[in-house]
Amino acid sequence: MNVQWYPGHMTKAKRQMQEDIKLIDLIIELVDARVPLSSRNPDIDELGKNKARLILLNKSDLADERQNEAWKSYFQEKGFYVVKVDSRNRSGMKAIQIAIQEACKEKTERDKRRGIKNRPIRAMVVGIPNVGKSTFINTFAGKACAKTGNKPGVTKGKQWIRLNKGVELLDTPGILWPKFEDQEVGIRLALVGSIKDDILNMEELSLKLIDYLRTRYSGVLEQRYSVSEEGLPVDVLSAIAKVRGCLKKGEELDYAKAASILFEEFRSGKIGRITLEWTEEQDR
Repeated sequence: MNVQWYPGHMTKAKRQMQEDIKLIDLIIELVDARVPLSSRNPDIDELGKNKARLILLNKSDLADERQNEAWKSYFQEKGFYVVKVDSRNRSGMKAIQIAIQEACKEKTERDKRRGIKNRPIRAMVVGIPNVGKSTFINTFAGKACAKTGNKPGVTKGKQWIRLNKGVELLDTPGILWPKFEDQEVGIRLALVGSIKDDILNMEELSLKLIDYLRTRYSGVLEQRYSVSEEGLPVDVLSAIAKVRGCLKKGEELDYAKAASILFEEFRSGKIGRITLEWTEEQDR
């Protein structure tokens, strides 16, 4: 299964970020806690050289808590400040304020030595589409100041948001990178909804999800749908379709509807807290 999605506006957005990076002190990078590596744009490390860095493991409420902790340690060992957040429910917001001050301590002290007082920390918020940047900004700022949507590509232009006297945020559009060298990265991003569903074969993608869940989280499908996890992934999808009454005319099973139910329940956390990328896999 080949997954690629790189709309034209993303090239323009990347060029704009290269210009704006000169103005900022800190890069706040949101990643999806369910796919922490796959949801990191490799271009950000190049863009953000010599800048303070903070990674937010967003949607951590949907991810496996053991893996949240493991990924937090993984990124900290690489020199990042890291906070687990659930932007929709305000979880982790106080910890972010502390992390911002800590990450920019050198800059603040340098300003003081130069006699510069009260200059706000300027932070750029970056992340791939649908990782939750706008929801995070709205929650962090305490008011609706950035557009939100549960589909990729809602934020198109840049906007500065003053949080308080100490911090200003620059929101940026979600950008992917032109080509996924590893197709598994594209598939993982498709699974969590960072690539538009309408350009994907969702039935085929659902078989990938079933296979992963059976391997890493044995029993969750059986528990949620009262189906056997034995056999081919398509057998499991058929069983889900039967249990949930996904039928076309003439009693034919509606696989598209069953796939849609599976994805809605996986992405909303109804199947359980699932992480699709484990730190242990990076050691192989």
